[in-house]
This record gives sequence, structure tokens and C-alpha cells, in this order.
Amino acid sequence: MEIDETRKRIDLLDDVLLRIFNERARLALEIGHMKKELALPVFDPAREKRIFARMKHENPGPLDDGAIVRLFERVVDESRRLERIMSHENEERHEGDEPCLS
Repeated sequence: MEIDETRKRIDLLDDVLLRIFNERARLALEIGHMKKELALPVFDPAREKRIFARMKHENPGPLDDGAIVRLFERVVDESRRLERIMSHENEERHEGDEPCLS
């Protein structure tokens, strides 16, 4: 296989990863809404540990477990950041609302 063909396959995988990352982010925002309704904290260290442990257990390689954990730490960090942004924006929106006089 030529290098250009392999790069095309990588590009296709990158497109899939992009869609997957964004779908995961949308689901994380849904969880963020649920956490807010239930007055739960954004950060759930036990859940994150379970994610990393599961990913290490499922890892077929060639990436080593440390690389897998680092990748998923970044994904989880960005999901948490989105939850915080969403929560902060909702708070600002409610604080800026005019009082209802009726």
C-alpha cells in the first residue's frame, strides 16, 4: 500500500473520530443537565477512574495503557469543561433574567 493510500485511511478515521468526539460531548452535556437538576457535582473522580480502568482493560494495543489513559484524560477533561461552561452560561442567563411581574 502506498503512503498516500494509508494517509487517506487515516483521514477517514480522523473524520470518524471527530464525529465520535462531538457525539460524546453532546452526551456529556446531557449528563451535565441531569447533574445540575440533581445538584450533583460536575467532577466525579470515581467515575473517571472507572473509565480509565475500563479503557486500559479493553486496550488491544499498539498504544500502551499510559497513552490510552492520557488520551481519555483529555477527552474527559474537555467533557468536564463543557459541562462547566454550560452550567455557568445557564447561571448567567438566569441571573440576567428580568423579574416576572405578572
